[in-house]
Amino acid sequence: MKSKFLLTLLILTALSFPQFAQACAGADKIPESFVDIQKIIPDVLLDVRYYGPHNFVGERVDGYLAPKCFLTKEAAEALAGVQKDLEPYSLSLKIYDCYRPQRAVNNFVRWATEIENAKTKKEFYPTVDKRNLFKDGYIDSKSGHSRGSTVDLTIVPLPAPIQPEYTPGQKLYECYLPAAKRFGDNSIDMGTGFDCFDELSHTANINIGHQQKINRLLLKSLMEKHGFRNYDKEWWHFTLKNEPYPDTYFDFVIE
Repeated sequence: MKSKFLLTLLILTALSFPQFAQACAGADKIPESFVDIQKIIPDVLLDVRYYGPHNFVGERVDGYLAPKCFLTKEAAEALAGVQKDLEPYSLSLKIYDCYRPQRAVNNFVRWATEIENAKTKKEFYPTVDKRNLFKDGYIDSKSGHSRGSTVDLTIVPLPAPIQPEYTPGQKLYECYLPAAKRFGDNSIDMGTGFDCFDELSHTANINIGHQQKINRLLLKSLMEKHGFRNYDKEWWHFTLKNEPYPDTYFDFVIE
């Protein structure tokens, strides 16, 4: 009787909070509707920042057990179209982040409340008060990445230049500095580093250089051509317009 009561309670809870139920349904394993991007685009470049320490948290983020990129099949196939358009020009996509477990988002929220922890401020949020990260829209308790159809990415020339390897504790440089002065990235120059919490990261910011504007427009135009929309505060952030799970936040680990 007790087991039946608990089962009934769980069903009622799921019916009352469908978003919670959907998220929990995908908490243990990768759904069949998700794919490893390298199986769809074998030659895509990966620089999965939350698997390593070179990110605004300063360490590996919860849920990232492997440097892999998972997306819904729809998003992955659309991204393959972008890669195909770049290939004739000796260019390739490089991905910083794809599907993001809800536990990783929770990790970001915890970090944002640790005001005294400012070890990455110099590079990632040099002009922003950490206490304002929520208010300014840089950190939130939910992320489109957890729905599986959002991707952070850039464009890299081929053959891909060697990229410096980040070592924890090394000197940091502001993410808004000219490309030659900020941390090295082998992508074409987009005007700021990835995950730069600064107004210069806004896609249409007029204060970046002419070539940087062209580079951002190239990425944005190609992504829009294949069904993605850009988040206007982050030149690297795109979501599939017709995403299959607009209200579901998954939490399976990346492994």
